[in-house]
Amino acid sequence: MAVHYDLKFRSVTVGTSRQGAGVTGGTPIGFTVGQPAGEPGGPFIKAFNEGIKGMGVGTVRRMIVPPEYAYGPNEVMEIPANGTVTLDLELLSVAKDPITRGVKGAQE
Repeated sequence: MAVHYDLKFRSVTVGTSRQGAGVTGGTPIGFTVGQPAGEPGGPFIKAFNEGIKGMGVGTVRRMIVPPEYAYGPNEVMEIPANGTVTLDLELLSVAKDPITRGVKGAQE
């Protein structure tokens, strides 16, 4: 999967894939759906795996993310321990697994 994201805490953007030069702006991030957060190939917070479910390419979703799907008891940047964040996701592409011809990381 490739997505653009904006991560906010109390309406302040603390992370985004949209910063960058050029008309399109920014660099999307990629991850394998279902890969645990924080592991190689996985997203940096659990909310990505949950939020991407049911989305189609080109769609946007806003989520209010409780701590257990964000950073939990960890303080990260401006986000305090057990902080609730807002995550906006835009699904840009879905990679196909060349061996199974299915969506990479999708549950069968």
